[in-house]
Amino acid sequence: MKHRSYSATDIRHVDLTQLLSRQKGVKIVVGVDVSKEELLLVLRWHQGSGQSPQGPFERPWRMSNPVQVPELITLLRRLREGRELIVALEPTGAYGDPLRQALGDAGIPTHRVSPKASHDWAEVFDGVPSQHDGKDAAIVAELCALGKSSVWAYEQRDENHQRITMTVDWMDAQRKLKSIWCGRIEALLARHWPEAQRLLDCSSGTLLRALEHWGGPAPLAADPSAPQRITRWGGRMLKAEKARSLLDSAGRTIGVRQGVVDLQRMKRYAAQARAAGREVALCRRELGRLSADNPVIQSQSAAVGVATACVLWTAVGDPRDYHCAAAYRKAMGLNLAERSSGRYQGKLKISKRGSAMARHWLHLAALRSIRSHAPVKAWYQAKKRRDAGAGLAAVTAVTRRLAIALYAVAVNRQAFDPQRLFPAARHARRRKGGPAIATL
Repeated sequence: MKHRSYSATDIRHVDLTQLLSRQKGVKIVVGVDVSKEELLLVLRWHQGSGQSPQGPFERPWRMSNPVQVPELITLLRRLREGRELIVALEPTGAYGDPLRQALGDAGIPTHRVSPKASHDWAEVFDGVPSQHDGKDAAIVAELCALGKSSVWAYEQRDENHQRITMTVDWMDAQRKLKSIWCGRIEALLARHWPEAQRLLDCSSGTLLRALEHWGGPAPLAADPSAPQRITRWGGRMLKAEKARSLLDSAGRTIGVRQGVVDLQRMKRYAAQARAAGREVALCRRELGRLSADNPVIQSQSAAVGVATACVLWTAVGDPRDYHCAAAYRKAMGLNLAERSSGRYQGKLKISKRGSAMARHWLHLAALRSIRSHAPVKAWYQAKKRRDAGAGLAAVTAVTRRLAIALYAVAVNRQAFDPQRLFPAARHARRRKGGPAIATL
């Protein structure tokens, strides 16, 4: 490409009249690189390089985002007269949404190009592996012209979908906040009451309530009403023996003695953790109400619960929009990838090129499934033994299977059956009369 090919021109200085007089009726693809404060656009002519001084590409145009979006729409409308025009961009969070909405209002077709495809095409494009905004916009236009894009029209969701999305976002944020506070409480307990963590998890509602009320082991041990309170707070979920052990550890702890500030700190952290936990519980109930009439969420909730089904609906979309179960799983980043070269044989790992939130919640659902479903637990334990105790890999394998099952129950309207997660293992047991493991 020519010297300074990527030097940008302000959109207000574009000579549109001269540009249009040079190539009449020729299809145009406009590649857009989106950032928080500006947009860089590269115009690509559909025909060969002989019709433009620079070849099929014009030099980049620069504009403020989103202030100059109306000016851009006016310019694109003039460019579109008497020709086909497509605007292509990469998914960049919410920064490109004002532009997508404006393009949709103007009736200008919008396409989406995968960031992975743009990254891989960088060196093929001009022989240089570097990436910068102007070049990225040109690559997006090139890939769209080559048919490596998909239609990405802006769509305003209905009110119920927006409420589910809002509630899921709030629930996930509160879950993260609870995790943060519980992590800090764990560090404080390790210093002041290390025995408590051997009896109850830091996220335990009973332990958090006790810490919020007393602040530490010494006030708890000194309070004669503590046994009744602990028993009442724990309810049927807390065995009497464990409650007694907790009370005994409070009186005999070898932890560092707490001062006034230490007690206040523990109380405050526990209060914040409990508040976040209550918000998560409220969101779960709200999602149950909002999704009552959604057949996809209701069918998936039998396998993973309403909250996780709503997370998948928000983060990955409707499974009926995917052409197969593998594509649905790939959108979560749960597809397997391998990096091997020569004598080096890489391991199969999940790509993680998808929604991290969807993977996290589905991972938690897989853990629940392992605990509550005997066929899943047996398969998990067998795979863990085969992999020399690699429990996380076995949980990931269950998560991958669960994603396929969720597609089946939503699209094919099949009832969820834990035994059908591992058909190969079931058939092998039937033939040999013993346990077997399906290969993922």
